[in-house]
Amino acid sequence: MESLVCTSPRQFAYQQATKPVLTPGNAIVKIRRIGICGTDLHAFEGTQPFFNYPRILGHELAGDLVEADSAPEFAAGEAVTFIPYFNCGYCIACRSGKPNCCARLQVSGVHIDGGMVEYLSVPAYSLVHGGGLTHDELALVEPLAIGAHGVRRAEVQPGEVVLVVGAGPIGLGTMEFARIAGATVIALDINESRLSFCRTRLGVAHTVNAQSPDVAGQLADLTNGDMPTVVIDATGSLRAINTAFSYLAHSGRYILVGLQKGDVSFSHPEFHKREATVMSSRNATRADFEHVISNMKKGLVDPTTYITHRVGFEQVQAEFEHWLNPANGVIKAMVTMV
Repeated sequence: MESLVCTSPRQFAYQQATKPVLTPGNAIVKIRRIGICGTDLHAFEGTQPFFNYPRILGHELAGDLVEADSAPEFAAGEAVTFIPYFNCGYCIACRSGKPNCCARLQVSGVHIDGGMVEYLSVPAYSLVHGGGLTHDELALVEPLAIGAHGVRRAEVQPGEVVLVVGAGPIGLGTMEFARIAGATVIALDINESRLSFCRTRLGVAHTVNAQSPDVAGQLADLTNGDMPTVVIDATGSLRAINTAFSYLAHSGRYILVGLQKGDVSFSHPEFHKREATVMSSRNATRADFEHVISNMKKGLVDPTTYITHRVGFEQVQAEFEHWLNPANGVIKAMVTMV
C-alpha cells in the first residue's frame, strides 16, 4: 500500500509500505478521510513536542472497517472513526479513568505512525461507531472532542463568559462546545479573517483582535469589568499563553489546550490574589467523542463548516506547505482517500 512519510522537517516522501494484517485485539480500517490539524502542521515545521522523524502523520481519521478481532459489536464495512490515543490500561492515569493522559500514551501520527496510509491497524478498543455520520463528519469528531474536553475540564456553567484564545480549528470547536454549555463566548485572535469566520459562521457573540490596543480594556468592557471567568488557550503560542493570564477574572479558571515547547511564566501575586486555577487539557476521552457525535446528530454542530480546502491523497505532498501560510485562509484541510 502507499503511505506518505514526513522524513524530516518540511520533507515528505511517498513510500510503499506493507499492508497490515489482523492481529489479536486489533482492527484494520481502510482510511477514507484525513483531517489536517495543527499537530500535523507543527510536526512538518519541526516545532511539535514529543515527536521524532521519520513519521507517518495523521490522527483525524475516518474510514471503513475491514475486519476486527475482539470487537463483536462492530461489523465489517461500517463507517468508523477511532480514538487515536492508545493507552496502557494500567498506569495511574488509566486506573483513574483518564486514559487520555496515560503515562505511556502513544498518539497515532505523533509517537507512532498514523493514518496517511491506505490501511491502518488500530486497537479494537479504540473503534467508534459512525452512527450514520459521513466520512467528512467522522474525521472531524476528534478535533472537536479536543475542544469539548477542554470545556468539560473547565466545568463551564450556563451564563459564564468564556474567552477562547486562538480561532484555529481547535479553538473553533472549543467555542462551539462552550456555547453548547450555555456560555457567552469571546474569540481572541490576530487573524481578522478567522474572527470574521467566528462571527458569521459560528455566531460567536464577541470577537477581539489580539493586536488591537488595550485588549484587557476591551475584555473588561465586554464583561462589565469582571473579565472572563474561563480563559481557554488554543494557540500553542508561548506569548499568547503568558499574556492571557492577565485576562482572567478573580476566581477564574485558565485551561491550556494549546501546547508549546517553552516554559510558561506569570506573575505569582497577580495569579495568587485571584485564587485562580490553571490546568492543562490533553486529548479527549470516549465520553467527549460521544458528546461530539451526539451534538452533531442533533444539528448543534456542523463540522463541515470548517472544511475550507480539500485535496486527494496524491496531492498532499505538493499542497502541505501552502497550508502553513495564514494568507491562504485554511481553517481545515481535508484529504480524500479513494
